[in-house]
Amino acid sequence: MITFDQVTVHYEDTDGPVLRDVNLHVEEGELCLVVGHTGVGKSTLLGAVNGLVPHFTGGTLYGRVTVDGRDTADHPPRELADVVGVVGQDPIDGFVTDTVEEELAYAMEQLAIPPATMRKRVEETLDLLGLADLRHRALYELSGGQQQRVAIGSVLTAHPRVLVLDEPTSALDPTAAEEVLAAVTRLVHDLGVTVLLAEHRLERVVQYADRVIHLPGDGRVVSGPPADIFRTSSIAPPIVELGRAAGWSPLPLSIRDARRAAAPLRTRLADTTPAPVRPAPASEQTADQGELLTAKGITVTYHGVPAVREVDLSLRGGEITALMGRNGSGKSSLLWALQGSGPRAAGSVQVAANGHEHGRRHGETADPRKLSAAEARQLVGLVPQTPTDLLYLETVKQELDQADTESGHPATARDILDRLAPGIPDTTHPRDLSEGQKLALVLAIQLSAAPRVLLLDEPTRGLDYRAKNQLIRIVDELAAEGRAVVISTHDVEFVARAADRVVVMAEGDVVADGPTAEVIVASPVFAPQTAKILAPLPYLTVDQLTTALAAAESDAGE
Repeated sequence: MITFDQVTVHYEDTDGPVLRDVNLHVEEGELCLVVGHTGVGKSTLLGAVNGLVPHFTGGTLYGRVTVDGRDTADHPPRELADVVGVVGQDPIDGFVTDTVEEELAYAMEQLAIPPATMRKRVEETLDLLGLADLRHRALYELSGGQQQRVAIGSVLTAHPRVLVLDEPTSALDPTAAEEVLAAVTRLVHDLGVTVLLAEHRLERVVQYADRVIHLPGDGRVVSGPPADIFRTSSIAPPIVELGRAAGWSPLPLSIRDARRAAAPLRTRLADTTPAPVRPAPASEQTADQGELLTAKGITVTYHGVPAVREVDLSLRGGEITALMGRNGSGKSSLLWALQGSGPRAAGSVQVAANGHEHGRRHGETADPRKLSAAEARQLVGLVPQTPTDLLYLETVKQELDQADTESGHPATARDILDRLAPGIPDTTHPRDLSEGQKLALVLAIQLSAAPRVLLLDEPTRGLDYRAKNQLIRIVDELAAEGRAVVISTHDVEFVARAADRVVVMAEGDVVADGPTAEVIVASPVFAPQTAKILAPLPYLTVDQLTTALAAAESDAGE
């Protein structure tokens, strides 16, 4: 179905080829998982399948790419639209209509599919992806996860023979992600659709893959069975890391197989207590910050429909709080209401000043909504779901200088950026940065105002495991400085490693609030892979397991 024959792709502004001498053949009805760190060429590989590379992106493609017998050199993307369906990383970039129903029908209109067939496929897709209640909603009103489901649905209605999905579950909650992946798997097994899927959250998709295509980072492509590739790959989900640590062979790729293999391990660790995922605050200053933000009765409505219902929330200095819940549960609305920029129908927010704000004493409280934008930034900083929304200048230096000017703290933003992500040149255009670098730049801009409370909305979207480790280091440092950090996310593996506390929302209400270990293990939906495999033992991360195994070996040696 898809063949790469000695394919090399070179862009003018790069030192070497992004892809080098790639030979690859993907059979009809295969689900291939494309893995690799950020910037190794995954998007280039996927873009070559429907001719976006090089017809749209530029650069030079050597060799030959054929899809269902069509050479992409002779067929631009529009002539492959009936064969290849593509869902990019950012769903908003691909929307061309105003409402959900219109977007689902648009691709079929361009392919001249009969109206009766169009209507039937739209209804099937609405049900398949849980979008029936949103059919008449405007696309801009949807949450990020809902928009991603619409983007996937708009491709599925055309019934392409090949599906190219670039991080299709990055904005989805665990349940919605399972539904989308189940739908994709059904297309593979029931209709023989060929799927190329790139995803950073490998724990969600690895069990469904027939084959893994690994890009190590030197332009080469290595392909093979998942268990073989992941045994030595530099990137792997927690279930594989756990299997490596335990010495299992073959490596299990599903929770069921891992639990079967882990029975002796659970017995061996039965009397052990895992080390804390996050150590207690080291200094009295950090441990005794008190409440930095107190919110009472927060209510947010859109067109009379409540998105947040009378939520009470307090945030303490030195504490990292994860805000979780299904798509559309009100997480982003709550964050914007806390920051002061978003709508708030009722309720109050009080944030303690740190003494740096103009005319405010240390400990004095203020409502960010009643302040100017510049003053509100000094109390509460917010990084939105799409960090580039805050980037509008031509170079990194211009963005940093503007942040310093607005905050009144000269040369602060550059110092912060160098600490978060060293080595980013001043002359680089912000939109040419990797997702992790964009996030670091926006964090530096927001932190230049020295807010005591920092809100991050889906910061792990587009980040690989290495970048997530860097983000954990960053938020740990922010908490150690005495700040209160809130991270809205669907990434349960990240939460297990990064958060002290978890707040779960549903339909605008807070339905759970407590220590991370208690909240995420109480529900199988929010439990990380390690917890599912080793339950009922209270282990959350692979690092806890390796520490326990090392201690057990040390005791045995003595």
